[in-house]
Amino acid sequence: MAGLTAEAIVCAVRAHGEHGVILRALTGEAGLVAGYVRGGRSTRLRPILIPGNLVALELRARTEEQLGGATAELLESRAPLLAEPLAAAAINWTTSLTASVLPESQPYPVLYSALSAVLDAIGVASSARQWAAALARYELLLLAELGFGLNLEECVVTGSRDELAFVSPKSGGAVSVGAAAGYEDRLFRLPPFLCGQDARPSMGDVLDGLAVTGHFLDRDVLDGRNRDLLTVRERLIDRLGRAVA
Repeated sequence: MAGLTAEAIVCAVRAHGEHGVILRALTGEAGLVAGYVRGGRSTRLRPILIPGNLVALELRARTEEQLGGATAELLESRAPLLAEPLAAAAINWTTSLTASVLPESQPYPVLYSALSAVLDAIGVASSARQWAAALARYELLLLAELGFGLNLEECVVTGSRDELAFVSPKSGGAVSVGAAAGYEDRLFRLPPFLCGQDARPSMGDVLDGLAVTGHFLDRDVLDGRNRDLLTVRERLIDRLGRAVA
């Protein structure tokens, strides 16, 4: 394992040994990386190693068979956002998902930028609708980066690019109004913002978009196995739904 010095987003922290933690963080240049932080559960380090925080990370090289040591200095704290339950649930979900599904040490610079944007949006958006749309786009991008991208540019049945209004739960392809006739109840609704056509979607549209991405994350990425992680998402969607009501 080579040494690394980079800005990183804290994604997961797990207790290890008597005082330390194993840190997983996303970097722009090296992707998801892991390291052992000595004294990571101390009063000084706990506020730094909070999922969502931006840190200056240094990984010290060991052998490929051993976990490297890590140090982290705080660059930006998102801890104040955790006092708001909806924002806390969103940060918990996005960072946990990222830590769970990305392979280590493979660069995903676009995902790093997108995750940064989601976390920034949670911090500055005046309503959950704005950052929830960014979250849905992040999930859509994650699917694509992992090789499970959806085809939302043309109808999977006719090849037409007009009147795309649904998504097939089987193929992940868009379906036009005409091709969907009589089968609407078997398809997901395709909100325009997932295709980049609506900069200010309603919360109803956002929830429809999250229904699409959630289905394919569960089926293709999580494969129904990580029940605890899916429960985190279900709680988030429930809170977003109650925000609409």
